[in-house]
Amino acid sequence: MRGLLSFYRGLYTLSNRQARRKAGIVGSRCGLCGTPSTSKPQPGFGLLFDIDGVLVRGRLPIPAAKKAFEKLVDSQGQFVVPVVFVTNAGNCLRQTKADQLSHILGVPITQDQVIMSHSPLRMFKKFHDKCVLVSGQGPVLEIAKNLGFKNVMSIDMLRESYPLLDMVDHNRRPKLPSNPIVTLSKVEAVILFGEPVRWETNLQLIIDILLTNGNLSSVHQTQKMPHLPLLACNMDLMWMAEAHSPRFGHGTFLVCLENIYKKITGKDLKYEALMGKPSELTYHFAEYLIRSQAMQRQWKLPVTSLYAIGDNLMTDIYGANLYNRYLEERAARKNPKAVAKMVAATGSTAAVPREEEMDSLWESELALPSATSCKSVLVCTGVYNPKAEVPSDANRCIKETVFHGHRDFRFDPALVEPGHIVQDVLEAVDLIFEQEKFVPQ
Repeated sequence: MRGLLSFYRGLYTLSNRQARRKAGIVGSRCGLCGTPSTSKPQPGFGLLFDIDGVLVRGRLPIPAAKKAFEKLVDSQGQFVVPVVFVTNAGNCLRQTKADQLSHILGVPITQDQVIMSHSPLRMFKKFHDKCVLVSGQGPVLEIAKNLGFKNVMSIDMLRESYPLLDMVDHNRRPKLPSNPIVTLSKVEAVILFGEPVRWETNLQLIIDILLTNGNLSSVHQTQKMPHLPLLACNMDLMWMAEAHSPRFGHGTFLVCLENIYKKITGKDLKYEALMGKPSELTYHFAEYLIRSQAMQRQWKLPVTSLYAIGDNLMTDIYGANLYNRYLEERAARKNPKAVAKMVAATGSTAAVPREEEMDSLWESELALPSATSCKSVLVCTGVYNPKAEVPSDANRCIKETVFHGHRDFRFDPALVEPGHIVQDVLEAVDLIFEQEKFVPQ
């Protein structure tokens, strides 16, 4: 996990001039740089923006997004508050996503303001030298190598070496008998970046790898446990594009993989790690980047409030509320009066979070958070449908029809209750400025 330090210490290296040019802004200054001005108000809060359904729908920008960001930068093109984009997308590099956002929003965005669902993989250094199979679409090999993995194999590389394994599409079946071209290393771990193009091919070959312990020349061993380490990014069941209704996300692919594996083996598929929203780790990364931006601008006021703006109850809102709960528990542990109140209410000290449970290694890597709250703001321009409320009483509904979160995250109605519901991202920014009594100059 020590790789986190070198990764985040290398932030903010992108040229300001390059960022401005890609954003189409001439003569302005980069939003992350500059000297502090005592005449300008200094923010004590930071903004975490989801992208799909909040700022864009597929390739189309949401009209309110550009207006919102006009309020977030000054006449010199500098951000007036620290801003981070937290997306569950995992099919491109951070720089590519930053360039897209710069073009769409018309403000300079650097890769250091972007957290992809796969960003935490940099910390899993014990896998960086192993032979890993990667699944997804886009430049998956380049993404994996950029994250630190040295020996990477794609699904296409597998099917080319073992053509008899990909049999669903009759047009792609070998016309003549073929012997496997065994030139590939034995797979030692599997990384799932995002939903692939050919689900049947990826599902089949990933199951093959798991059931043969990484050696496709052998037969399935359905009783062998445990299977190879499996790391998955992006748990979104659905996401919002140009269509009127949500589309399948990587979370849906994971549901398929988990159920196929259990149907064949009778055992649950196990994950070495799950990354992306609603993981607390993702929000801790985001809080670190917010703090780093404030330090870069030499703002003296500590960032104590975070606002997470999203369109998905099961990822954006759940994740923000989960991190807020962590921040509250951490504050309670440091406050003797709060601890006493908690003990009095429960009659036991068991409810009080323990030091070793809360201050984990990744906290020490990124330094302890300065934020004391993470407030969730839900917009109605994406996945969320205001006409389909989540029942407040989980016992009176079928869990699977309500909770779209991942299998390994428990359903808690309180965690999918947004702090605020607004029409779009422009209303969200206006609301936050009002809540913080912040008037940019």
